[in-house]
Amino acid sequence: MNKNFLEDKMKFVAITGSIGCGKTTISNILRAQGYLVYDIDKWVKYLYYKKEFLEIIRKSFPEVFESDVFNKRKLRTLVFDHPQKLKMLEAIIHPILRQNLRKIIRRNKNYGLVFVDVALLFEMGWDKYFDYIILADVDKETQKQRVIKRDNITAEAFDKINNIQLSREDKKDKVDFIIDTGVSFDKLRGKVIKIVEELENAG
Repeated sequence: MNKNFLEDKMKFVAITGSIGCGKTTISNILRAQGYLVYDIDKWVKYLYYKKEFLEIIRKSFPEVFESDVFNKRKLRTLVFDHPQKLKMLEAIIHPILRQNLRKIIRRNKNYGLVFVDVALLFEMGWDKYFDYIILADVDKETQKQRVIKRDNITAEAFDKINNIQLSREDKKDKVDFIIDTGVSFDKLRGKVIKIVEELENAG
């Protein structure tokens, strides 16, 4: 992958994959090995604690506020039911995330291996920023059951979320490494460590 403005001393690695495919588990394994891993989902969650950000949301989506109280679940339902509303929300959030990404690139340019857990890597056009891309993958049924159990949502809600993301098959053609997370934790850990060793030794 091409990162046309990054220093050679840093190897910038994306961890991506559809919802429920195991990105977080891979990230946790990497952190346990002492690697720096940024989580884009946490960046987004943090935004909703910022008063100035909520004011922007209020102007664009007044219907998700009840007596001045923000209802995040209502916003989530709204944007997944109305694609145009989702585009509006992305137009607010994505530039902020991209600005943060550029900051961490500058901050860590001499660090070595740096990982970023980012679900919508291709959807946001961020693949151009990374040297390598790791795809977390698992069969569709396992993916669905993981999300339904974890997030306490219906199968219909899962499908709405999953359908806005690039398909698993399309992602496979765009990445450097694919990790099947539908295995025991020990096997998964071994796969992650093997890939890290390849990355460490890469020119």
